[in-house]
Amino acid sequence: MQTTDRYDFKTIERKWQERWERDKTFKVDAQPGREKYYVLEMFPYPSGRIHMGHVRNYSIGDVIARYKRMQGLNVLHPMGWDAFGLPAENAAMKRGIHPAAWTGDNIAYMRTQLKAMGLSYDWDRELATCSPDYYRWEQRLFLQMLERGLIYRKETTVNWCNDCQTVLAREQVIDGACWRCDQPVLPKVMHGWFFRITDYAEELLADLDQLTGWPEKVVTMQRNWIGKSTGLACDFPVEGCDETITIFTTRPDTIFGVSFMSLAVEHPLLRTLTAGTPQEAAVQAFIEQTLIDKQRASLEEEQEKRGVFTGAYCRNPFTGERVPVYAANFVLMEYGTGAVMAVPAHDQRDFEFARSYGLPVRVVVQPEGATLDPEAMTEASVMPGVLVDSGPFSSMDSIAAQAAIIAHAEAQGFGRAHVTYRLRDWGISRQRYWGAPIPVIHCDDCGIVPVPEGDLPVLLPGAGESGGSHQPLHQQADFIATTCPQCGRPARRETDTLDTFVESSWYFARYTCPDLTTAPIDCQAARYWLPVDQYIGGVEHAILHLLYSRFFTKMLRDLGYLEVDEPFTNLLTQGMVIKDGAKMSKSKGNVVDPNDLIEQYGADTVRLFSLFAAPPERDLEWNAQGVEGASRFLNRVFRMVHQHLDCFADSRPVAAAELDDLSRQLHRKTHQTIRRVTESIESNFHFNTAISGVMELVNTAVSVLADEARIDRAVLRQTLETVLTLLFPMVPHFSEELWELSGHGQQLNAVSWPRFDAEAAREEEVTVVVQVNGKVRTKLTVAADIDDAALKQLALNDEKIARLVEDREPKKIIVVQRKLVNIVV
Repeated sequence: MQTTDRYDFKTIERKWQERWERDKTFKVDAQPGREKYYVLEMFPYPSGRIHMGHVRNYSIGDVIARYKRMQGLNVLHPMGWDAFGLPAENAAMKRGIHPAAWTGDNIAYMRTQLKAMGLSYDWDRELATCSPDYYRWEQRLFLQMLERGLIYRKETTVNWCNDCQTVLAREQVIDGACWRCDQPVLPKVMHGWFFRITDYAEELLADLDQLTGWPEKVVTMQRNWIGKSTGLACDFPVEGCDETITIFTTRPDTIFGVSFMSLAVEHPLLRTLTAGTPQEAAVQAFIEQTLIDKQRASLEEEQEKRGVFTGAYCRNPFTGERVPVYAANFVLMEYGTGAVMAVPAHDQRDFEFARSYGLPVRVVVQPEGATLDPEAMTEASVMPGVLVDSGPFSSMDSIAAQAAIIAHAEAQGFGRAHVTYRLRDWGISRQRYWGAPIPVIHCDDCGIVPVPEGDLPVLLPGAGESGGSHQPLHQQADFIATTCPQCGRPARRETDTLDTFVESSWYFARYTCPDLTTAPIDCQAARYWLPVDQYIGGVEHAILHLLYSRFFTKMLRDLGYLEVDEPFTNLLTQGMVIKDGAKMSKSKGNVVDPNDLIEQYGADTVRLFSLFAAPPERDLEWNAQGVEGASRFLNRVFRMVHQHLDCFADSRPVAAAELDDLSRQLHRKTHQTIRRVTESIESNFHFNTAISGVMELVNTAVSVLADEARIDRAVLRQTLETVLTLLFPMVPHFSEELWELSGHGQQLNAVSWPRFDAEAAREEEVTVVVQVNGKVRTKLTVAADIDDAALKQLALNDEKIARLVEDREPKKIIVVQRKLVNIVV
């Protein structure tokens, strides 16, 4: 027989996990007409073991899922594996095994770990992105996007990680290093495939206004990354040839102040302008060095402004003036056109460059109340003002002049109003093995030919074989050799694989129909379940994953699969788990293994600690004493329920009017706690204050039970039931066991969330602070429904206050209802 001193968490947790799995308790199907709720945590990469960050993330999601079920909603809560990628490939290579075997073993182990946490997933919807049953549909989507013109292939300078032997998207280069291996990233010219995410730039930007359930910082990060700018596109003809340099500027009012032209080192005209000239060698050397330097610096990092004269000149179409053309390290090909008209007097980067290279500084905007002297200026002036030395636009307000200057350029045919974005198209080619093969064929006669839909999936060679080859596809001759589907002649398969961010950009939609064998997405299922109501994951995914998922949702909508514009209605970005002042990581040697904790304390204790230690959006500071405290609390509740099992036999309702003071106090605290916990969960999922509220209720119950004979049995039963019900989403095994032990036939999982009784929760008496001239002099215990006039009179009649006030007439009496009276004399 189980002791009532400490609960046997190993036996209890194993019992309930087996029952939930046997009964498929969390299996869910679409039920049109019933309100749904889709809660989703970002799915994990199967590294082999879960860590405390996983524990926290998945515990948060599980509480939400269980809470919403108790509110009567039809809850979808799935789990799967983001299973492709370089880490698995590299780890498998080190161990001499196949990435498929490595990944499969890790998934099996981590699945066992997640089940040991008691997470309420619908495991029937489990998916792994490395499965042909998943990536075959991704390949089909690729072909549909290709047909729609949303994919193209081109030669470009890419970010190349030599250590990983693959291309990286710009967003995957962190401070000049690979986001995976932290090794330097270098430029490399090669062919690659791109998604036209820029076709959706305006919609991606505009729809950010819909995301009222997202953290503002994430919305701001995406808004800045998309980076919309409006202004003038203007053509500067190059002297001595038919070429033009097109610039984009948001400050057309400064165009009369141009003193040189700056080109990004990647600008295609640079080599044309310098070919065969005395400047060719110097420009080429500058290009090569700058490309290396750019890979090693973040986009935001300030660098010394450097450049080299190309020997070429262009002409300002507004003035006809010759303008020298420089290659410059501070101009980014990603912005605008990769060419910048340099106005040193009114742009700080141009100013610094001009001072370094002895180029003219021309003031064309004089701020109000100032007269700028270009010789005396120590920095650029970016303030609006009045135009000077600007031809027919002189004396105009600089802001108003912008529209007039654009109109003039359009009338003359050398410029036009233009909108540009910081966002670049998404390079999705990767040169490794462990990824989804890109489903196209290269034929010398027919060009690029899509793989016929009936031939999908294009399988990874050897993925289903023990010890099969897992060299990069471009090194596997048997994979490369094929025949052209159009002409039947020998042809070559595409050897690039898809960026793994492609898989994670639509998995949430596939969860609605993971077993569908006829299409990527069941439109009817997606119509019922999407969008995801609550998405949970780290803020580090603010740009990469979340932006790509938004793009994919809009693309899938346009392909006819979805009817929503946005994938995630609400987003919770949970904080990190911190130990010894740093994020837990193997490299820092501060990792706490969840397995060890679960073995020592049980999953419910670990869940309770991770939820109680901090609000979900804040970093959680690891505290071993906190885990021990969570364990003590659960054991306290366990003993209390065991000691009062007899009260559950009393099924009569609480007769509030007949309660004595002590029972009424417990009854009131119970309903106040229901209100507090519900409000804490509904308000940004502050589980820490919810748990604190339950702890206070338990303390009150322990206190009043000291006079046990006087406590109404129905009140005590209601209190203990409330404790178990409110704790259930946080500690499900523990709560279910005590619920069953106390004689309830229905599982807590099927019980409705309790409703608080406002009348029962109302305080009968409150304590009011009384001040004289702002200083606390006494406190009064009064009826909770006392009106202000009666409260004033009670305060004045109090013996202490009467002595202080004496015969003086109060100048005023301030009442803060039910809290404070301040008498000013």
